[in-house]
Amino acid sequence: MTLKSQRRLAAEILKVGENRVWIDPEHNDDVEVAITRDEIRKLIHEGLIKALQKKGVSRARTRVSHEKKKKGLRRGPGSRTGSVRARVSKKEAWMKRIRALRRRLRERKAERAITESSYRRLYTLAGSGMFSSIAEMERYAKAHGLWRKR
Repeated sequence: MTLKSQRRLAAEILKVGENRVWIDPEHNDDVEVAITRDEIRKLIHEGLIKALQKKGVSRARTRVSHEKKKKGLRRGPGSRTGSVRARVSKKEAWMKRIRALRRRLRERKAERAITESSYRRLYTLAGSGMFSSIAEMERYAKAHGLWRKR
């Protein structure tokens, strides 16, 4: 009871691989009798022969890990590849830092915590790369008496 030729013909008609041809095991004898393409087409029409669905790769695990990464998980030292410079370019790091410094300077000037002259002095120092963080800039301002006296 070999259905090799029937499977081959069905695969050609259905335009799928032979492994994706499903033959109803209840009607093996009916399929065995079919030897022409027309007979195979008739069996396909009757539903005794079908093309199985392609096997795909499940995205479920990927979706779960993506959601976790959105929450900031799975980003520890063991998951990192490349140096810090490769992950965040020199320019991007600079832009992030200088924008934060300038934003804080604007806030301090708006709330009148620093004078216009001390604002300008700190602004130029920040632009020259003197401060690596907001905290460092504020320590410098305090040490040099740049805060406005209340």
